[in-house]
Amino acid sequence: MAKKLKNPTKVITGPETRWSYVNVWEPKSLNNGPERYSISLIIPKTDKETIDAVNAATAAAHENGAAKLRGNGRSVPPLSAIKTPLRDGDVERPDDEAYANSYFLNANANNPPGIVDANCKPIMERSEVYSGCYGRASITFYAFNSNGNKGIACGLNNLQKLRNGEPLDGHTRAEDDFADFDDEDDFLD
Repeated sequence: MAKKLKNPTKVITGPETRWSYVNVWEPKSLNNGPERYSISLIIPKTDKETIDAVNAATAAAHENGAAKLRGNGRSVPPLSAIKTPLRDGDVERPDDEAYANSYFLNANANNPPGIVDANCKPIMERSEVYSGCYGRASITFYAFNSNGNKGIACGLNNLQKLRNGEPLDGHTRAEDDFADFDDEDDFLD
């Protein structure tokens, strides 16, 4: 359920958005680029409201960024001719079950995103936010024209974790690994 906002380039994703490649605590550099915070947002294809909101925000960013996209050229390239952030998981990641029947987009930020729980209380424990959990994301779309590359990018504003999910990195929590053991199994007695 994407929320309709006054800024036409801003979207709040629906509650079934799954987080992947979560890098929201410390900025990292990718491909020798600037250090940034980032996340991949996996949006089920059934979440038509969020998909429609992302498409509308992408179109608004194209319109708002027309001068930037035109650059030194005579005309603004059509939206269909430039890079856009929404990608099809079934096409681009066919062997990854987490991306099946979903779209995804990568969002980045120069500043750390605000991260809250379902009650809008700040999350301070880093282990609570990981690849695989579900929540909303506040994202903003904008035009770019850099080194001959033109398109629409997605900026990360804030995150709201709503529930846990199966970790996508294969990592397990210590609490889960040892939950089935009781003190009677202690072999040191």
